[in-house]
Amino acid sequence: MYDARNVIIRPIVSEKSYKLMELNRYTFEVDKHASKPHIAQAITDIFGVTVEGVNTMNVSGKPRRLRYSKGLTRSWKKAIVTLKEGDKIDLFEGR
Repeated sequence: MYDARNVIIRPIVSEKSYKLMELNRYTFEVDKHASKPHIAQAITDIFGVTVEGVNTMNVSGKPRRLRYSKGLTRSWKKAIVTLKEGDKIDLFEGR
């Protein structure tokens, strides 16, 4: 079995994610190996809402350099979760 708190790592805070919240879509960083059904189940367990759909994407690391050595930032997985009409996640109280 899985632990819902290990599937959902953190919410994504950006201008685009705030615009999506108006459309009842919420953005999260999730575990790289989590499947769409696991993500939907974790959101339901943590927040007590009904999930209609999950879209996922793998975000590649960006190239960075520190003096003479080159490297990449870490790569991660993003999930955009669409909730049932009327459901809401209160992530940020003061927004």
